[in-house]
Amino acid sequence: MQYLIDQARVFRARAAAHTLHLGGLSRYHRPRAVFIACSDARVVPALLTAAQPGDLFELRTYGGVIPPYDAKTPSGEARTIEYAVNELGVSDIIVCGHSHCDVVSAEMHGNLTTAVAAGSDDATPLTEDFTAAGHWHVLTQVDVLSAYPCVVPRLADRSLRLHAWFHEIDTGATLTHHPRARTFLPL
Repeated sequence: MQYLIDQARVFRARAAAHTLHLGGLSRYHRPRAVFIACSDARVVPALLTAAQPGDLFELRTYGGVIPPYDAKTPSGEARTIEYAVNELGVSDIIVCGHSHCDVVSAEMHGNLTTAVAAGSDDATPLTEDFTAAGHWHVLTQVDVLSAYPCVVPRLADRSLRLHAWFHEIDTGATLTHHPRARTFLPL
């Protein structure tokens, strides 16, 4: 904890050394993109993108999970997305998954347990490819996001773009989904 305290104490000096103008941040809030990612401490959106303060509007959740939209009881995630899309007018939303994700592992384990209990062999391929399961997880979150009422019209008029990324923790590589190729390729 002391390291974090020490770094917070010298933040102003570090910002000045990097010529960051913090005063302007209090008057202007126009992020370049929304970055939705897992709350895993090994995934640091600003570090991955070299973003400066104010560049990214981050939404961090367990597994980067985006709950389905529910108009009767909107979640905190839904309200965050609506604010970014409607009020801040972001033009890009990045949904970024990562390798070695505990949520994907838990989903896979749950699928394996269910399949084994049912006497099925269907779980075998899923357990053999954690990367494919991670990619599938990201694309599933993008699908959920694309059905949000605030997102639908912006996708239709092409003023909003959705991006599916996958960060490999062990290599540092970040991949993006190419729909035409139906695969994730390096950025």
